[in-house]
Amino acid sequence: MLRVGLTGGIACGKSTVAEMLAARGAHVLSADKLAHEMYAPGGVAYDGVIRSFGREIVAEDGSINRAKLAQVVFPDRIAELNAIVHPAVIEAQNRWMSEIGRGDPYGIAVVEAALLLEAGAEPDFDKVIVVTCGCEQKIERYAQRMGVSLDRAQAEVERRSAAQFSDEEKARRADFVINNSGSIDDLQQQVQKIWAELQQQTAR
Repeated sequence: MLRVGLTGGIACGKSTVAEMLAARGAHVLSADKLAHEMYAPGGVAYDGVIRSFGREIVAEDGSINRAKLAQVVFPDRIAELNAIVHPAVIEAQNRWMSEIGRGDPYGIAVVEAALLLEAGAEPDFDKVIVVTCGCEQKIERYAQRMGVSLDRAQAEVERRSAAQFSDEEKARRADFVINNSGSIDDLQQQVQKIWAELQQQTAR
């Protein structure tokens, strides 16, 4: 089985690429959703996150308010959050990939993770795909996704990007780079080309 890491900057279209790969037959896991489960009430990181970042991030229903947590951690305390959450996430995603490998030995398992490279998880994967796009597109897409103004989106994109490797650094570490600055058809073509290469890898 081929283990593939999928990452990229904020609002570059990682999830869209993940959906396209899933439509082609890949097994796909969102590490970010996994992380959210880790700090949900009862999750392995719940108490540690509250202990580190305070009760003010807790909503009335006892869940952690992700928007408030983001306000606290980006960009200066993201490493502190990652130290609490990432070990459990990495263990869980590796366990998931092992399970997929047992069930589908010639399959392709894709883990979509925003901070895959920053977490030092590269050795867990056979191939890494990085999705990039222009700064203006990141801002426009973030504004549309979150329903905020362009000015607010720009501030948030810049704040979150400061906690990540630059797109150039991510691309330097990648086996495949997808430039999602064009049309959806262009994106589909890039994904199809990479999918064909990944399938060749599993056939060897």
